[in-house]
Amino acid sequence: MKIRKLGKRLTALLLTALLLAAVLPGCGFGGGSDVEAEREADTVLGSGSRVLRIISGSENKELEPIIEEFADEEGVRIEMTYQGSLDIMRLLEEDEIPYDAVWPASSLWLSVGDTGHRIKHAESVSVTPVVFGIRMSLAEELGFTGREVSVNDLLSAIRDGKLKFCMTSATQSNSGASAYIGFLYALLGNPEVITSEDLQDEELKTQIRELLSGVDRSSGSSDWLKDMFLEGDYDAMVNYECLIIQANEQLEARGEEPLYTVYPYDGLSLADSPLGYVDNGDDGIEELFLEFQEYLLSGETQNEIQRTGRRSGYTGINEENRDVFREDWGVQPDRILSPIKMPEADVLLECLNLYQTDFKKPSLNVYCLDYSSSMSGEGNEQLVEAMEQLLIQENAEKNFLQASENEINILIPFNGEVIGVYRAEGSGSELEELYDVVKDQRVGGGTDMYAAATEGLHLLAGYDLSRYTPAIILLTDGQSGGYFQDFEDAYEALGEEVPVFSIMFGDADEYQLEELAEYTNARVFDGRENLTEAFRSVKGYN
Repeated sequence: MKIRKLGKRLTALLLTALLLAAVLPGCGFGGGSDVEAEREADTVLGSGSRVLRIISGSENKELEPIIEEFADEEGVRIEMTYQGSLDIMRLLEEDEIPYDAVWPASSLWLSVGDTGHRIKHAESVSVTPVVFGIRMSLAEELGFTGREVSVNDLLSAIRDGKLKFCMTSATQSNSGASAYIGFLYALLGNPEVITSEDLQDEELKTQIRELLSGVDRSSGSSDWLKDMFLEGDYDAMVNYECLIIQANEQLEARGEEPLYTVYPYDGLSLADSPLGYVDNGDDGIEELFLEFQEYLLSGETQNEIQRTGRRSGYTGINEENRDVFREDWGVQPDRILSPIKMPEADVLLECLNLYQTDFKKPSLNVYCLDYSSSMSGEGNEQLVEAMEQLLIQENAEKNFLQASENEINILIPFNGEVIGVYRAEGSGSELEELYDVVKDQRVGGGTDMYAAATEGLHLLAGYDLSRYTPAIILLTDGQSGGYFQDFEDAYEALGEEVPVFSIMFGDADEYQLEELAEYTNARVFDGRENLTEAFRSVKGYN
């Protein structure tokens, strides 16, 4: 294990060097405003005076080479900003949408979010089902190969302790939400449509809790879930068929066991990848959007999109692409896809709230919060405001971040040492009392994030972590003293893979945070522009 961890630390060092190289002068487009626009977008493809700004689900990162072909041929600039589908839904509810086009994973989020009917020309670019990818040997052991598998078959394997899986959060990502709705639909016996009354069924509540108890890692992003799976030691994941295919390509290239694709036939949900125009009254941008959409829907481009593992319809794929949709991986290129009917908007929101507060495996969160001298003033004010959005449940509910009845939250304020440890279980008054600790804690002293993270590991050792989705969430604004080796020793002693998510703030040492993230198969979030948003994002990963 230590050899693998050393490799991760070296990877973190290389990543840091690459990041520094990427931000050196000379990589902009010539003007100050253009460079600023590039920073705001996650990816800028092409260059030119005509610009198309797209807010997109993260799964479309895989299409960037195809998008860049259009940008280069037409001499235009396409700015891609990636967010979860639920974030896109919330954006559509705002008075202003600062993008020219939206591209979520599913039409569901357009229909729920676009109550003002500002989206025009929405067309499905591709179709991909949400499936289980299970280690080939385990799928064979479970008897899932070469036959149709139901959600109850999966539930039985989870009950028997034979199957655990990774999945994105149903309240933060479309693949997780779609899979979860599919589970509900199947466990209810495939009704015409799920109703609010159905959700009160006690047998359903028991079964969905049992099924979701099989989740051993969560994520706020489908694309990052794939990357996390490839870096870890997991049995299965729920994800888009196209991302299972891409994971298998990487596994096979590394000489490792591939995943077998399982389609839960009685609860199969689909992502139809709609691209829609945000009507802000600019005819020139609308014309550019329609050119781009026409390019994506052309026969030649659709064939390129199929080569990434996505389908262009519901009834099969082109003959020349069958080598991508490999049947020896359990992929079914000739399967006719018949989507389940999604619930009405109010019932969907009820489903998501129940997932967060009642159905999903409880979280065990350890918040390590920096109260060093450099956090004085604005830094501390932003920290208090961000934690208010998580700990005060009236605020948390707005973003599906509420605590469940059995959730545990631990607060470790630190400076040059651990200041104290505070615990709260459930979603009641104990949790809101943690907020009092956050806002009343005084700022001062040095910075030692390793001491706080190590204390968090010692505390986690006192819990049966199989009952929770655990995570350490670290915020710091400076270069830490202390020793990584102390943390490493405690992590080895714990013997469990607990992710340490970091939120970078102020002058935090990016290398130190990336090192922790690489070592624990986690992520670093940038809280320097919006600390509240960073906390909300990281919470979606557990």
